Amino acid sequence: MPEQQDHFNFVIVGAGAAGEAAAHLALDRGATVAVIERDLFGGSCAYWACMPSKALLHAAAVHRAGGDYPWSRAAAFRDWMINRDAETGYPDDSSHVKRIEDKGGVAIRGSGRVAGAGRVAVATKDGPTRQLAADHVVLAVGSSSRIPDIEGLSDIAYWTNREATATAELPRSLLILGGGPTGVELAQVFARYGVPTTIVDSNERVLARDHPRNSEAIAAALTRDGVTIKTGVRAQRAQAGGGADGAHLIGLSDGSSVEGHALLVAIGRVYPLPELGLEALGLEVTDDGPRPDATLQIAPNVYLVGDPAGPEMHTHLAHYEGEMAVRIALGDEVGPDFRAIPRATYTDPETASVGLTAEQATDQGLDVVERTVDLAETAKGMLVEAGGHVTVVVDRQRQTVVGAFIAGPGASETIHEAVLAVKLQVPLHILADTLHAFPTTARALGSLFVELARELTPAADQD
Repeated sequence: MPEQQDHFNFVIVGAGAAGEAAAHLALDRGATVAVIERDLFGGSCAYWACMPSKALLHAAAVHRAGGDYPWSRAAAFRDWMINRDAETGYPDDSSHVKRIEDKGGVAIRGSGRVAGAGRVAVATKDGPTRQLAADHVVLAVGSSSRIPDIEGLSDIAYWTNREATATAELPRSLLILGGGPTGVELAQVFARYGVPTTIVDSNERVLARDHPRNSEAIAAALTRDGVTIKTGVRAQRAQAGGGADGAHLIGLSDGSSVEGHALLVAIGRVYPLPELGLEALGLEVTDDGPRPDATLQIAPNVYLVGDPAGPEMHTHLAHYEGEMAVRIALGDEVGPDFRAIPRATYTDPETASVGLTAEQATDQGLDVVERTVDLAETAKGMLVEAGGHVTVVVDRQRQTVVGAFIAGPGASETIHEAVLAVKLQVPLHILADTLHAFPTTARALGSLFVELARELTPAADQD
């Protein structure tokens, strides 16, 4: 059978958050678009990550508070959220495909590989190899769970985030390798449903990349929910069924061991860059590279967006980069701005952050001051019986916010005022003069702006 060949303004490899965002904007602007996806249109966020995990966190919070939300209902809610097909047990992504096709785009199921400048070869699932010509190629291939080289691990039917967010049954016990956002969120879900849960993390604290106060707040909350946390140790050996009552046994670097009937591996992500044929463009390919330039290109008219592009991995950042690549390709005088990337973890309490910690800012040569308010001592904290903190980092010389960190009610919403402040370098006196509704977490943030403005502004200037 002869190979098909078609020409498009954009050929997009990957239909997750970045790929879909790129496709829809390009189509809205009149471009011809082909989107290639080897698994699910919609990507991990819609089916295995953001949406199911947040649905389960909601159910677990209601259950913990005594509400009528048994695991059977939580699983059903999760299945509805990811559009899980009752017969196949797999999510149905037809609505994502339909939205692309309704706009005139071409959705292709298969694996895309760069075949040269402006050329992508697609190994389709139900037909011949298809050759596509493109004015612009957008690589939006996402990431998958990194599996460590641990003796005996391959003998265990371990979970990644896919299995953990999709399970129909609660495990008898759960051991989680990794205390990042995935690890802590899913630990709280299962612990609140009565599953004995343990986290092992090689870092000295969970959420090691976040502010220490955020890490402290999450560790305290998980401990209250019954989670056992072991930090500063690594998993070195695994023995399938080697523990009590058939649990898997994991030997740790300090000589101790931990057990779990289910084992979740959540220690990081890897990118499928070696599978993309980038050598055809003369590029050196590693597990982590190449990385894009300031226009998100790795070669002329070849854009890399989403998780492999960095500088961080978030659905909202992937969406932003997907649209940004299209805008650049179509000639808009724009470029990505990564100064104010919001981060959030949706545990109870939530944590959120933007910008630099005081230590990071000092390392960059800035003279900064950090101030914190204890949320438990604010009206918001007292009214909802919640602890946490709001912390801001301010550049003394410029008197602008360079970082903000929150743990507590509404953290993921409140942080966006600080995101805008960091992005626009809003003068501190403007932030201090901004009204914040009472009683809110945002008002605690505002109180810090007032405190710091008074501290850093000479008295004569306040008259």
